[in-house]
Amino acid sequence: MARIGNSALDVFPLSLGGNVFGWTADEAQSFAVLDAFTGRGGDFVDTADVYSAWVPGNGGGVSEKIIGAWLARRGRRDDVVIATKVGSHPDFKGLRADTIKKGAEASLRRLGVDHIDLYYTHRDDPEVPVEEIITALDALVKEGKVRAIGASNISAERLAASLDFSEREGLARYEIVQPLYSLVERDTFEGPLADLVAARGLSTAPYYALASGFLTGKYRPGTEVDSARAGKAGQYLSTPTGPKVLAALDEVAAAHGAEVTTVALAWLAAQPTVVAPIASARTVEQVPALTAVAELELTEQEVAALTAAAS
Repeated sequence: MARIGNSALDVFPLSLGGNVFGWTADEAQSFAVLDAFTGRGGDFVDTADVYSAWVPGNGGGVSEKIIGAWLARRGRRDDVVIATKVGSHPDFKGLRADTIKKGAEASLRRLGVDHIDLYYTHRDDPEVPVEEIITALDALVKEGKVRAIGASNISAERLAASLDFSEREGLARYEIVQPLYSLVERDTFEGPLADLVAARGLSTAPYYALASGFLTGKYRPGTEVDSARAGKAGQYLSTPTGPKVLAALDEVAAAHGAEVTTVALAWLAAQPTVVAPIASARTVEQVPALTAVAELELTEQEVAALTAAAS
């Protein structure tokens, strides 16, 4: 288990992404995946109020509703840390104080819970002062509706300003960031943002940890994959680093008798401040390779070899 920042939240070292629930996985499939994940010790589930509004006929909030229905059916509320996000739902766009408040109330209703364990701002809203955003989030914490707060897709400058305001005013502070980060997407986090997160004692939960499935190893030259994300994932094959990363992953996976998926997640888990990479599963069969990251510890040499391949 890993502690998120200075919060009271301890989580399994892999966060199950809920973006596929109500998209490529229907309710029955989603329930099965959640059962498999928790059955293997998982307790950290990540979703957002907007999932999955990009699907025709889906207005957003479907993933939260499915998770809420599963929590109610299984009676697992106290066993699971639920993270969701505000700011991208079609009806609650941006981070004005009133939007944050109304967005949280809507998420609580869909999830069927009285509090959200971890509440992220989904995307920064540069038009809104950090003072307004943090004050609104702090109010939710004081009301007992949110236990801890985090920020996804935020710059180092805005994160620093937010943390400074929280400290100055004695308000709730961001305890975790959720950036785009993986072996084939490193410059989105490494550098000033990663340095700031480490210096201020925050944690990191990278999303697209498997690069839309590319880092599972199933995308190879000459192969076709039946997936809603195949087009995006396949693009990494044509990059200078994509094939090199796959080769390095294959070598480390063979040495451990592990899945390529698990090794890619283990590289992330070995990075400073990372508490739980986020990865989704459409089927029960995909779950074991994700949760296996809890048992796989790479050597310093293996981490270095993977990093070099990704450079």
